[in-house]
Amino acid sequence: MKRTAGEITEHVGGQLKGDPTLQISGVSPLSNSRSGTLSFITSTKFRKQLTSTTAALIILKESDSEFCPVDHIVVDDPYYAYARATALFINESVAGTIHPTAVINKSASIGKGVSLGAHAVVGHDVILAEGCSIGPGVVLGDGVEIGMNSIVNANVTIYANCRIGERAIIHSGAVIGADGFGFANHQDKWIKIHQLGKVVIGNDVEIGANTAIDRGAIDDTIIDDGVKLDNQIQIGHNCHIGAHTAIASSAAVAGSTIIGKNFAVGGLTGFFGHLEVADNVTLTAMSAVTRTIKSPGHYASGTPLQPYREWQKNFTRFKQLDEMSRKLKLLEKELKELKGN
Repeated sequence: MKRTAGEITEHVGGQLKGDPTLQISGVSPLSNSRSGTLSFITSTKFRKQLTSTTAALIILKESDSEFCPVDHIVVDDPYYAYARATALFINESVAGTIHPTAVINKSASIGKGVSLGAHAVVGHDVILAEGCSIGPGVVLGDGVEIGMNSIVNANVTIYANCRIGERAIIHSGAVIGADGFGFANHQDKWIKIHQLGKVVIGNDVEIGANTAIDRGAIDDTIIDDGVKLDNQIQIGHNCHIGAHTAIASSAAVAGSTIIGKNFAVGGLTGFFGHLEVADNVTLTAMSAVTRTIKSPGHYASGTPLQPYREWQKNFTRFKQLDEMSRKLKLLEKELKELKGN
């Protein structure tokens, strides 16, 4: 799929310095740019790569313009403009194509331009709004609702009565609305607590491959507008994930956790259940959230990487901290008594 420099400029909203009819065949990184492609620069430290680029068109700031040897688009935020430009080069499925092997319940409502892949299953009373794309092997349980122009990729399972907003992207293998991990212990046996809520997902949400979002036990599990979830994330039952939150791969959020807006989470982070997190919080990778976070800001936990011998010594000392603390308090007491005499 080719686009002209003029089309790209109009789409991203910048100033073109070059030929508007220039044909662009795709995108490439500045460090390994290819002829005929679009690239971008976000920092002055990459100017050496810029001056030797083989790309045909560059997105950049005005301050980098004089160093660019090829046609370019001047914008205030190159990374944002690049993100918008990538949408021009995706391969979209043919709208309105329904594979003959798709299984569609007669009570389902299929909107205009909906596409359904091979062996997709659409349950009783499902509502698919205009422009939805449902991939091969997708299973949509009874009563599922999916908003306009949403994309559900191959082999996704969405359990009964879950609701997905507009322009959602759900990647392969994701499971939406499975039972939460709820059991009552009675006489040393685990008794299942049936999960009676659902999952409600807002607009412009993206859910990564093999991510699982459990349905609520009583109330619903809620994913607000603009949330971005990476691959292989676990969201427990009754969680509420605030708008425009981004969570990196392999994080696990235990049940009934309430996360505020504009929350950014590094990979492999874990949350104890029944916690609350304020708006505008950032957590580094491998953090362990054991209590409520009431104030915005950056937080970290875990032990950063260090040479093994150094780590071994530090870990040994860590185990001695309690004993060292008791000795220190004893010494402080004795010193106080000596001063008193």
